[in-house]
Amino acid sequence: MPVSTVMLSQVFWVRLAALLFTCVAFSLAAHSANVHGGMADWCIFCWVFSFTCTLLVLLVEQFGLQARIPVSWSNFPITVACYAALLCLSASVIFPLFFLKEQGWWYADERSFRITSTIFSCLAAVAYICEVSLTKAKPGQVAGYMATVPGLLKVCQTVVACIIFILISNPVSYSHHAALEWCMAVYCICFIVSMVVVILCVGECTGFLPVPFSQFLSAYGLLAFLMYLSAVIVWPIFTFDKKYRRGGDMSKQIGVAVLTAINMLLYLADLVYTAHLVFITK
Repeated sequence: MPVSTVMLSQVFWVRLAALLFTCVAFSLAAHSANVHGGMADWCIFCWVFSFTCTLLVLLVEQFGLQARIPVSWSNFPITVACYAALLCLSASVIFPLFFLKEQGWWYADERSFRITSTIFSCLAAVAYICEVSLTKAKPGQVAGYMATVPGLLKVCQTVVACIIFILISNPVSYSHHAALEWCMAVYCICFIVSMVVVILCVGECTGFLPVPFSQFLSAYGLLAFLMYLSAVIVWPIFTFDKKYRRGGDMSKQIGVAVLTAINMLLYLADLVYTAHLVFITK
């Protein structure tokens, strides 16, 4: 059997498994686990989004409709898989953290459903990680931008920013000082531009930019890294210093600080990879 056929069959079964796992996770959470609030909505969104997009990819590929879909099929499936992997991974951490704390016999049934949702969320994350590893670009292989390391890093950057938005906005923890509003501006600007890059690549619209795409990525990578570097410095100072602190949930504010540092490192790695592709490989 040709290697390509084996690879396609592996990807198909991994996607099918992920479809089943996400379906079980959101079905139990929505109908039997009795969970409410913003974090519950985020987790259910993660599973439903992953399920819906995976189902779309499976149907398009099984019916051979790639040419009729107005997106780049060399970029779309791996983008979906990477987003789904990160979303399910975040749900696998957030869901038990917020909804497995309750004790007492009256929570026994709900707790069992919540544990089951968490288990299937973890299985879905593993399945999507396997799909990304099977479909990402190999060294020397010609592939779409989203199948390369910089493309996958763009997905990671936007997902981390989404989690920051959730933590920073409920309750609002950035409005009492201009420096924290600057941090919020950094998160928003970089999220929007990274999402635009993803959309341009998936929609095969990079040619519409007034400058070469590679130069745009290099300039944006440097600017985003410097902006996040400033946020890494400013956020802890104006959040944890007693002179500026306004109370609130410190665990969420610590989470924002950690995620800001993670995104700064992601932008640094993106900048290094992009510079290597643009300047060194020429």
